[in-house]
Amino acid sequence: MAQALLEYGELVAFVLDGEKKLVEASSRARELFAGLEPGRELPETVELANARRVRYWQGDERRTLIVAPLVDQEAYEELRIGFTAAVSHELRTPLARLLMLLEAIERKPNEAVQIALQAQREVEQMDELLNDVLFLSELESGREVVSFGSAPAVPVLEQIAAELNARADLAGVSLSVEGDPSLELPLRPRMLAIVVRNLATNAIRYAGVGASCKLSVGISSSGELELTVSDNGAGAGAEHLPRLFERFYRADKARASKGSGLGLAIVKHVIVAAGGNVSASGAPGEGLTVRCTFPE
Repeated sequence: MAQALLEYGELVAFVLDGEKKLVEASSRARELFAGLEPGRELPETVELANARRVRYWQGDERRTLIVAPLVDQEAYEELRIGFTAAVSHELRTPLARLLMLLEAIERKPNEAVQIALQAQREVEQMDELLNDVLFLSELESGREVVSFGSAPAVPVLEQIAAELNARADLAGVSLSVEGDPSLELPLRPRMLAIVVRNLATNAIRYAGVGASCKLSVGISSSGELELTVSDNGAGAGAEHLPRLFERFYRADKARASKGSGLGLAIVKHVIVAAGGNVSASGAPGEGLTVRCTFPE
């Protein structure tokens, strides 16, 4: 839970050790304050007079989680307004296409069935967007619990591959599963399925005809548990890789009509809330690999 507070939302939060030296700082705190270094005391510029403190033990070591009041309420409000505007924009495009399709039925009654199927797909895209927005909101508010459990990964990977196989065939993408069936990841089965489904769906949408996508679980070279979804398709440029997990970010205009734009943001939120890390690597024409790692 402390990890989720540090990585998400607009909280200014710090974790200190028993000697009041910094262990970790939230992403928001790192943006606002220079000179935050693990192992050192907090700079004098950090005002903690009205902060809330929660003391706990991590193994044999004492920790203090400090949550400070929002330093820049104006920036927070700007972020909130920006997100609302982004959702509105993302809904406006399928709504406009839906209206055009409905008008086309009047002009082309002989093609009504085909046009109605297109309209149905637009409604499904809007439904996906709204569901993802609500789910992300539940994650950020803490109403949807991510961890408090673990699950054998391979059966979940196989379940998702079977579920998406027909869709992958239509896109010309082949799915495969690899890994040790005994390995468990620190996620509830439902959350693990959400992560894998979003990553596999992303590959199906964007990898391209003829690509293959492998869902795998194993132990990384550094000894961490690792969930990997890798394809050999279209890939993404280096300038896009750090931003793939941002809400509504798309590497090119061709992606604008595919998906809600929130799938990878949900993946990052779930993985970090469970104590893990997520990263993307790849290059144009060389595919995309997303790695989710957890300390063993």
